[in-house]
Amino acid sequence: MILNVEESKSKKGVSIIAKWGLIAKGSVYVLSGVLAFMAAFHMGGKQNEDVDKNGALNFLSDSFGGKWLLPILAVGLLCYSIWRFIEAAKIANSGDKKWKKLFRYILSGIVYLSIALSAFKIVLSRSQKNEDSQQQFASELLSKPFGQWLLGIAALIIAGIGIYQIYYAVSEKYKTHVQKMNLHTKASSLMLTAGKTGYLARGAVWLIISYLMLQAAFAASSARAGGTGKAFNAIEDSPIGPYLPAALGVGLVAYGFFNFVRARYERFE
Repeated sequence: MILNVEESKSKKGVSIIAKWGLIAKGSVYVLSGVLAFMAAFHMGGKQNEDVDKNGALNFLSDSFGGKWLLPILAVGLLCYSIWRFIEAAKIANSGDKKWKKLFRYILSGIVYLSIALSAFKIVLSRSQKNEDSQQQFASELLSKPFGQWLLGIAALIIAGIGIYQIYYAVSEKYKTHVQKMNLHTKASSLMLTAGKTGYLARGAVWLIISYLMLQAAFAASSARAGGTGKAFNAIEDSPIGPYLPAALGVGLVAYGFFNFVRARYERFE
């Protein structure tokens, strides 16, 4: 009986961490998507350099109530990171080793932990430069022995993540999240559209970042690499002009909305 009570409390605690984490993650994507849309049409003086995660965090910090909202967001991002590590630990301790999912959860936990730390740094210093983390990463790898090869491998891994995101959307594997929510038909249809749009947009951005990193590897120049902001810069000169980055921005907002609804309705064990 005592064990059942403890297990129930543990599940409830994990559920709360997951929900707060998804809300925070969704908030970052909504902010990034809105900034991408604004930058595409040069609204409010926004540029593509403002689209990355630090840009979104600084934007929130400078907004009305930012000094209260940013610490909450930072804690939420930390919750998401913890939840990913908990999920990874569950897989590692299970008899059925799903290595792909284990790797994905660990990588996700590390990524959002770094974003959470960036948010805490802004909270403490009240400002942070929009330094391109991808360029810094590329520079560090290029300084190592066989740096170009290492950077090329990293680019291929990022490409794999992008391809998986697109596959996740096209194969409609994301539907498993929606099916757990027991939503009404119209709400479920809206969620399916938001999920597919969001995963496609994420995959496209990852692929562009991978392409930039491959260019950096071939040229042995970290300046060629770049994160989300530079990825949007790269597609701004496309034949359809600002509409492609604007569409990706809408996709990122859709993905953020998808996370909000998951936080509200999905059940987490």
